[in-house]
Amino acid sequence: TFEALKSQVASGEVDTVLVCLVDMQGRLMGKRFHAGHFVAGAYEETHCCNYLLATDLEMATPDGYASTSWERGYGDYVMKPDLATLRPVPWLDGTVMVLCDVLDHHTHEEVPHSPRAILKKQVNRLEAMGYTPMTATELEFFLFEKSFDEIRKEGFRDLAPISGYNEDYHILQTTKEEHVMRPIRNHLWNAGLPIENSKGEAETGQEELNIKYAPAMDTAEYHTIAKHAVKEIAWQQGHAATFLPKWHHDKVGSSSHVHQSLWQDGQNVFFDPSDDLGMSGLMKHYMAGLLKYAPDYTYFMAPYINSYKRFMKGTFAPTRIIWSVDNRTAGYRLCGDGTKAVRVECRIPGSDMNPYLAMAGMLAAGIAGIEEGLELQPPTKGDVYQGETGMIPGNLRAARDALHGSAMLRAAMGDETVDHYVRAAEVEIEDFDRVVTDYEIARGFERA
Repeated sequence: TFEALKSQVASGEVDTVLVCLVDMQGRLMGKRFHAGHFVAGAYEETHCCNYLLATDLEMATPDGYASTSWERGYGDYVMKPDLATLRPVPWLDGTVMVLCDVLDHHTHEEVPHSPRAILKKQVNRLEAMGYTPMTATELEFFLFEKSFDEIRKEGFRDLAPISGYNEDYHILQTTKEEHVMRPIRNHLWNAGLPIENSKGEAETGQEELNIKYAPAMDTAEYHTIAKHAVKEIAWQQGHAATFLPKWHHDKVGSSSHVHQSLWQDGQNVFFDPSDDLGMSGLMKHYMAGLLKYAPDYTYFMAPYINSYKRFMKGTFAPTRIIWSVDNRTAGYRLCGDGTKAVRVECRIPGSDMNPYLAMAGMLAAGIAGIEEGLELQPPTKGDVYQGETGMIPGNLRAARDALHGSAMLRAAMGDETVDHYVRAAEVEIEDFDRVVTDYEIARGFERA
């Protein structure tokens, strides 16, 4: 709490406050405040340049955004600390963190295309209907032998994962990685995140971190902080961690599955004991919305060129917009069927997703399914890879087009927000299109 922070500052226990916003890419951006200055008044607000919600991964400031530009002078946003998000950062000495809402400098209204505002809007819509969205995300990532700096200086070539073989559920191999994973689990737990476990995933050097389900806004916060912590703690231990969905074409990709259910009065209203699978009518409408509008919000689940390299048959990454019962080959998996824990797992998002945006897209689609009374088709059985219908958009261009044309998301999020992220997709496409890749040179240098 803020009162506890003031006591810790007075005693010298805390001297630094990370004041952060969540950018379009899902990263923490902000300032390091002297804790004394923060508690004396800076907890009210601080400022940042408005390009922080209109940059690419390189922090370039591409044109084409309506919200900010060279012509408009790149003014300020207000960063308004949400003191309910105060938490210690145990892996950094004497440090706490607070997340901020991003406000317009003149109106002091939330900036509509800020990720926290986008998710908050969909959560508020559901709460007005009497429901609380409960979600959980799984974080998958790769650890490498060398550090970020070593890998960068070597041109990101000859990358060596921290292990030499598939470590899926493998206790011996993951013991060798405990100098990284143990502090990740423990530090995040001590930061107030309900960490459940970590495990080896289905590839060399691949890890998975699981966090207990929570209200959607909390889940997005947990995910964002955990992803940041994984990188910092790996760096502290002399290793690199990547959330790139597909770092090598011969390796399995990294996902970030999202589990979701709606609750009312402390009960999961997706559960109906009279149904064969335990699915309420509300759940069926919600899932039908997820499926119908999946192309519309695919960009929010897969925001980069590389994101689409993951969608390959036989890799446990989905290729089709289909649901099935406890089937890991489907884009949507029914989990906990017949129990009070019944929920839907969306397996489409990659490890590079921004959780605020991905969950906002899913909630908007689920709301549309409820409002439209959509009928859920029977589940698909067997190997869902066998089939060519209902395909996930195959590349970023297709996802950009679906987002641009989505009447549902424009109604749910507003034209300004949709157009802002359409432009973000275009920036990624334009930047990739101008680059000559190693693949092209090796393939065509002599033979073309």
